[in-house]
Amino acid sequence: MEPLVSIITPSFNQARYLEQALRSVQDQGYPRLEHIVIDGGSTDGSLEILERHQAKLSFWSSEPDRGQADAINKGLRLARGEFVAWLNSDDAYLPGAVAEAVEALEQDPGLGMVYADGLMVDSDLRLLDRHTYPQVDVLDLLCFEVILQPTVFMRRRVVEEVGTLNPDYQLILDHELWVRLAARHPIRHVSRFWSIERTHTRAKTIALASGFVEEAERLIRWAAVDPALAPVVERNRRRVRGGLEVFAARRLIDAGEYREALRRLWVASRHDLPTVGRYWYKVVQAAGGALGMAGLFDRYRRTRRRLVHRRQIVDLGPTELPSQTERWPDG
Repeated sequence: MEPLVSIITPSFNQARYLEQALRSVQDQGYPRLEHIVIDGGSTDGSLEILERHQAKLSFWSSEPDRGQADAINKGLRLARGEFVAWLNSDDAYLPGAVAEAVEALEQDPGLGMVYADGLMVDSDLRLLDRHTYPQVDVLDLLCFEVILQPTVFMRRRVVEEVGTLNPDYQLILDHELWVRLAARHPIRHVSRFWSIERTHTRAKTIALASGFVEEAERLIRWAAVDPALAPVVERNRRRVRGGLEVFAARRLIDAGEYREALRRLWVASRHDLPTVGRYWYKVVQAAGGALGMAGLFDRYRRTRRRLVHRRQIVDLGPTELPSQTERWPDG
């Protein structure tokens, strides 16, 4: 018998996208799936959508909560599955994701979690970027090699072992959990596309970009004294510092703070020049922004996306999708 998989969806006033998120879970075709939706008291029509889908939901509630971490943790406490994941209400799974994640976790019982590749789309599911990832370990995560959250599936007993989401983090709460988990258990990348992540004007990665920096710095301060992580940080101080500074610069660029981003990149280059070299285009973007040419870079990015991706619409329908290789050919 296939293992039970629990999917938790935190939701708050995302009625425009909620239907697609729910259907993407229901259309997985995986035989043993429980879907738990924790709504924070939405007033935008989300409850009517949940009521329409309640026969296919294992549990749902709508009441005020203390934010995303609190909502997800409520769901994790209710989860009965051997494997667990969460899918935000403005994201969606691609067909076959759950079955492929289960297969990867069952192949190696020692794995704590698996993650895959994903697609970045706009509000209308127009393809913006393909995010493909390398295999990472705990050091890579401490250097802020980030992975796309909705592609992650975890073993529930491991989450119970390391603890659920830390409510002190609101912006990098997923990454902080990955660090704790990878410090104790191996994680594995699967070279498949499993999910879409939607970027729009209300997405926190844009609206609160500068707030990521404080949480990232706090994470490294904690890791430097944590018994399991302190030796890793100490042995790799320069790389960890360089990765932190580059991550900070990338978020500051998102917030339009170009001069501070340049300063951070300069500090990073003094600690770990190869990492800065991998993000050379961010140096160009920060410098251009500091010189008042941010609009030029944005026009270039929009043009590149149109040419490379041809403004493809990502189809989430269960029956009309071509194969993965056909669906997103290299541009």
